[in-house]
Amino acid sequence: MQLLLAAATDYDSVLGLTSAQRRSLQDTCRSAACSSVTCTDCSVLDVESKKDNHNEKLSTPPLKLQQPIREDLCCSTSAIKASPCLSSANRHTDIDTLSRRKKKKMRMPQLLVLLFTILVHAASGFPSGGKAVPGRDIYAAWDDVNVVAHGLLQLGQALKENVDKTKVQMREVNAKLRDFGGRVDELEKKQQQQEEDALQTRGARAEEREKMVAGLADQVRENVEGVKKQNKDINSRMDRLEEKVDEVLTAPNLDSNYSDHSGAPFIQKLLAAQNRRIDQLVEKIKQQQEKLEKQSLHLQTLQSKVKQKRVKSQRHREETALQGEMELIKEIQDLPKDCNDVFVRGQRTSGVYTIQPNNSPLFKVLCEITSEGGWTVIQKRHDGSQKFNQQWDSYKKGFGSIDGEFWLGLENIHSLSKQGQYVLQVELSDQAGERQTVRYQFRLDGEEKKFTVHLEQETSPGHQGEHVMSTGLPFSTADQDNDLAAGVNCAELLSGGWWFSSCGESNLNGRFPGESNVDQSQTMFWMSTRGQSSSLRTTLMKITPVTIKQ
Repeated sequence: MQLLLAAATDYDSVLGLTSAQRRSLQDTCRSAACSSVTCTDCSVLDVESKKDNHNEKLSTPPLKLQQPIREDLCCSTSAIKASPCLSSANRHTDIDTLSRRKKKKMRMPQLLVLLFTILVHAASGFPSGGKAVPGRDIYAAWDDVNVVAHGLLQLGQALKENVDKTKVQMREVNAKLRDFGGRVDELEKKQQQQEEDALQTRGARAEEREKMVAGLADQVRENVEGVKKQNKDINSRMDRLEEKVDEVLTAPNLDSNYSDHSGAPFIQKLLAAQNRRIDQLVEKIKQQQEKLEKQSLHLQTLQSKVKQKRVKSQRHREETALQGEMELIKEIQDLPKDCNDVFVRGQRTSGVYTIQPNNSPLFKVLCEITSEGGWTVIQKRHDGSQKFNQQWDSYKKGFGSIDGEFWLGLENIHSLSKQGQYVLQVELSDQAGERQTVRYQFRLDGEEKKFTVHLEQETSPGHQGEHVMSTGLPFSTADQDNDLAAGVNCAELLSGGWWFSSCGESNLNGRFPGESNVDQSQTMFWMSTRGQSSSLRTTLMKITPVTIKQ
């Protein structure tokens, strides 16, 4: 009973009723002739009104509900479902007001509180102990069970809506993450381009500085040569001066007319003048030497800077090249090994992809993506734009346009086939529009065994052909006659390259119908279509691992 009274109080708070409204509804429910049309609100309000008058019953074990309470409990959740109780006009007004308030306030937390209240209210009709009280019938009202079921239904619907909203938000987050990843890649490319441009600019500046340093070095050398010449000139003048002095000192006495210009004072003055000039020249030489030393130091500084920049530039280029190689290696290591691997990684669009089979170089392929997996196309012909009358090397490496008609290449097909068990599917259509599909278990040997093909036809429904292609046949071209026909080169006779046995079973690499000067025997054919009036129009050969759902 304590739980029931507490639940009633919580229920009033959830419904948003005031005490006056609760008393009004209580009087209305008591005055109404409750029969099959009921209202759970009445019972809750009646229990709330009796809470203060029955404190002595709160500690007693659960008993069968008394008659007044059962009369009130005859009203059930039909009122919550907007079914009015049999009452006066005032009661209709209160019930409508109650419904509107419930619709406005009914959110997830209120739903949880309401469900808990209903569960407690329903549980009050059951005994708390393991044994029933003798002579008393204890049961839960059917309407209470309906209330519980209705609450659980509303809770389930609310949880489902929350799950759907969460899924939508997760999809939006994933889309934003993919967009963010693309933007990050673009920013990385832009940053790398900017670094390369800056590196080129620095290199150009370094070259300009090298030219400037070379010019300064030439200028310094010219200055040194000039100083050397001045030294030689001074030395020569000094030698001539000494000779003149010696001549004057050793010459005989001259006439008195020349005494003023030939005596010792004149010579002393002349020597003093020469000494002053020599001192001036020596000072100039010292200044030139100081300038040369400064320029030499500046030149050494510039050379060291240029050397450091060269080292940094070389190191940056090496780091950039190494980073590019690491990224390329990472991309190569992360490439899919075939078109089914492309499908497994989440791609759902047919088109051209780059793959790298195990222990093989990477190459581009045309992938045909279906709902079950990915198919790698190895041969496609539909308009005659590509000539298939090729030599051995061309068939080994592949030829044609991956977006048009092409042959993937025997080496590439072998690198795919050696990864495991594969299925080959051949799709044909003729000029009349009839289509034919044949499927084989497929394996191709390497060049050391002439690319011998091993086939085992499947008989799954919808993929049965009228022709079983021979197995264990080596590949043959006009310049590599490996067919089983004695004395005849089937590739030269029928054109193209194929796994020939006796030149008569099939050749899907023959000449395309409609070419000028085409012999009918050299056109592409399948044994079931040979001799028919309608020739082949398109061919498609594709392989996939046998592990996918066929």
